[in-house]
Amino acid sequence: MARAAVKAKQAQQAQAQAATKPSRKQRKHASGGNPNQDLFFSRLRRRQKWVFVALAVVFAVSFVALGVGSGNGNGLEQMYNSLFNTGNDPVGKAQADIKAGKVSAYKDLANAYISKNDNLYAIQTLESYLRIKKTDSTAWAQLGGLKKQQADHYAQEYQQVQQSVPLQSPGSIFQPTFGQHPISLGTNPIDDFYNRQNSALLTPLAQKARTGYIDSLAGFKQSAKYASRTDLPNAELAVYSASQLAGQGPVGLAALKRYVELVPDSPNLKQIEAACVSLGGTCVPKPAKKK
Repeated sequence: MARAAVKAKQAQQAQAQAATKPSRKQRKHASGGNPNQDLFFSRLRRRQKWVFVALAVVFAVSFVALGVGSGNGNGLEQMYNSLFNTGNDPVGKAQADIKAGKVSAYKDLANAYISKNDNLYAIQTLESYLRIKKTDSTAWAQLGGLKKQQADHYAQEYQQVQQSVPLQSPGSIFQPTFGQHPISLGTNPIDDFYNRQNSALLTPLAQKARTGYIDSLAGFKQSAKYASRTDLPNAELAVYSASQLAGQGPVGLAALKRYVELVPDSPNLKQIEAACVSLGGTCVPKPAKKK
């Protein structure tokens, strides 16, 4: 009887514990969240792996096609224009006209780049156009002007670096003097370092500026070559101005002589003659022929 009573009591205790212990369905998630959350992502990974694979392929192709990571933002810009283009994109319109075979669209594209302050692409576009239309005087003058702007940019950078030299290597400024004679303290390694560094920057900038001015002069000379009789005097003056920046005095002198021949009664004749003298020549208009 005693054993039966003990077993009955143990059975009652087990039933009580089972009643108070929550079932597996009633248990809360270990993280305190939704117990179905992990199950949802597991099913998603198991049943829809092809979705992730497809997305990966799409992104990979897009990155290659659009040039993402290559430093070229044109691909993204073209994608944006294709998706949201309202017809007001002059670059896209000109490019479409070029593909359609419209040669004059090259000039439209160059002007569109100029409006976006992208002179480099404008220069490349005009060069492509002039390979087709070699006798377009206006386009040659525009190319010469763009090349001058590029050269001016490099010349300005050259001046900025040159002005920073005394600030970076101030040893020469604070050299002590005795009367009118400076006292040399020897070589300053810090100044020498900055001098070499600045020289490495100045040399290529000077070369780029000089090359740009020479290319600008070449453009204006081509413009004068193909200019009409009406436009030729101004084209010759443009050649003279470009020759001054390019450091080619004889070319400028020849341009001024042609200008005086074309416009012997110019109101600026005295200034022209003085400029010719400064270049080592004379620009005297020929006497009018007697009738």
